[in-house]
Amino acid sequence: MNPPPYALDRAAPTFVAGHGGLVGSALVRALEAAGFDDLVVRSRSELDLAHRDAVFEFMRDVRPSAVVVAAAKVGGIGANDTYPADFLSENLQIQVNLMDAAAEVRVPRLLFLGSSCIYPKFAPQPITEDALLTGPLESTNDAYAIAKIAGILQVQAVRRQHGLHWISAMPTNLYGPGDNFTYEQSHLLPALIRRYSEAVDADLDVVTNWGTGSPRRELLHVDDCASACLHLLEHYDAAGHVNVGTGRDHTIAEIAEMVADATGFRGRTEWDRTKPDGTPRKVLDTSLLTDTGWTSTVPLRDGITSTVAWFRDNVAVIRR
Repeated sequence: MNPPPYALDRAAPTFVAGHGGLVGSALVRALEAAGFDDLVVRSRSELDLAHRDAVFEFMRDVRPSAVVVAAAKVGGIGANDTYPADFLSENLQIQVNLMDAAAEVRVPRLLFLGSSCIYPKFAPQPITEDALLTGPLESTNDAYAIAKIAGILQVQAVRRQHGLHWISAMPTNLYGPGDNFTYEQSHLLPALIRRYSEAVDADLDVVTNWGTGSPRRELLHVDDCASACLHLLEHYDAAGHVNVGTGRDHTIAEIAEMVADATGFRGRTEWDRTKPDGTPRKVLDTSLLTDTGWTSTVPLRDGITSTVAWFRDNVAVIRR
């Protein structure tokens, strides 16, 4: 059997930016399991990625063989809609600093991680990669989306100008161990898990969720995402970004029902229709990723059940 076309040097320094976050921590687990024995990570107190001079000094000192840009300021609909300037500015600073510094020392392999929110609000479903920049964005997270679109363009520009083999991946909605469960910044699934778990603990009869429950969402376990990232690093090399997901979606009401079952909630779910629904449907076309030889392996119901268990086991120490 022929070796993969971009077999990474597992003994060389590999830098995971954002290793403490949901995706970054999963990447560290996946890389360690794959035999990478010189993983480089830095906490924010050790390296502020918004501090340009510090990032350049770090990159010149480490000179990694590969970099994964998983660091980002993230949040749910409420946080994105309330603090758009913060989401735009901080994410641009982080990714520009990292990629400029990586280009200066000519890091041969870099993966920039974005988000499926880069696509137009009313993009044809399932969403193909060429839907980018074909229509207006969802207004509640357009600032974050613009930052991620800029990252894709920077990867493409570096490929053209410097000839480096950098790539971009755009995951769908992620969930799993290490997620953010705070009221202000959590995404859909961790928000639901916390809400239903607390309802069970408080013996409540009713849980109220935002919106109508009718929008459809695709969810991908973060360990699947990390697996896909490593696969792309070793099997993909093109300027265009790659969708990362399952290619399957469910209504938010269906997802809430799965969470209710996993938490043991036996009460009634109501919907606050005065709150925004966000994008009506968002499911990715994953044909390009599938063509490289990768597919997801974690069924949604199983993933939700294990994430609920993780939340309960770690409730005293996780971000709440």
